[in-house]
Amino acid sequence: MAEQRQPRRDDRPPRDGGRPPRRDDRDRDRPRQETNVEIDLAKLCADSLYLDNQAHLLVTRLHDMDSGTRSQLRRLYSAVRRACRAPETERQHQFVMFRARLAYTIARHSLRSLDPLEKLLLQVTRKNELAAYERFRDLFEAIIAYNE
Repeated sequence: MAEQRQPRRDDRPPRDGGRPPRRDDRDRDRPRQETNVEIDLAKLCADSLYLDNQAHLLVTRLHDMDSGTRSQLRRLYSAVRRACRAPETERQHQFVMFRARLAYTIARHSLRSLDPLEKLLLQVTRKNELAAYERFRDLFEAIIAYNE
């Protein structure tokens, strides 16, 4: 009598019938955005059209790459507005703490499309000028508007 052997794990057919995982139709047709976008702070402060274009680009990337919600963005925008209204002696600290909050939100919710904002915020806090903080707030406001 021939000895019956148990099939090895890799001999067994896959439980899903061997089909490849389904891709969502919108993912198939959607081109991947490049992930290393840099926002130039000097251009942002000097040119309103540049600010508008960068906001539009970030929202497009947010829709293409991530599943960020409006409420997440609104919460972050509220924190930016509060930091801008802070007294001059506290403003830099408020923005440093906002950067930590932004980094946490990006990591927690996999919002990789907002990485350029985090890099820009580092530049803004290092510069520590009211005009730079206000332009960052304007950029965030444009992002909120385009995301609606």
